[in-house]
Amino acid sequence: MTDLPVPDDATFEKLVAELALELTTRGWRLTTAESCTGGWIAKCCTDLAGSSAWFERGFVTYSDAAKKDMLGVDARILREAGAVSRAVALQMAEGARRRAAVDITVAVTGIAGPDGGTLDKPVGTVWFAWSRRDYTPDAEVVCFRGDRDAVRRQTVAHALSGLIERLAP
Repeated sequence: MTDLPVPDDATFEKLVAELALELTTRGWRLTTAESCTGGWIAKCCTDLAGSSAWFERGFVTYSDAAKKDMLGVDARILREAGAVSRAVALQMAEGARRRAAVDITVAVTGIAGPDGGTLDKPVGTVWFAWSRRDYTPDAEVVCFRGDRDAVRRQTVAHALSGLIERLAP
């Protein structure tokens, strides 16, 4: 479990401003693929005036059907690994990048709670995946503490920070 302070809106604004600078410097465009955050990452990005210069679109794929239909996630992978898994997060990120024809994507899938956790995947478990057009996609899992809002806020901040890290020279 990660014991980080719960990010506030000012933290999101700072992260998005840094992300916007990195993307506009490269002339790149971003797409998000979100499950447990319900579009919150895309919302934070589009809160910044001028984001249309670098933000392409956001996929909110809360259900397994949406993950399959909108992002091309394999039904067998969903059945075998579960929606909250490395394999699904990677397929979400790759599917979003290909379908939106952008340079970089982030995907998140997790259990924000208060229900839905298991021993193997407790509430707060979130898989992240990032896909860049010029790199092999990568993924990581984090288990956040807190209530539903805290888990989702930490997820948004971690996703944005991860994008910035992957854009660093």
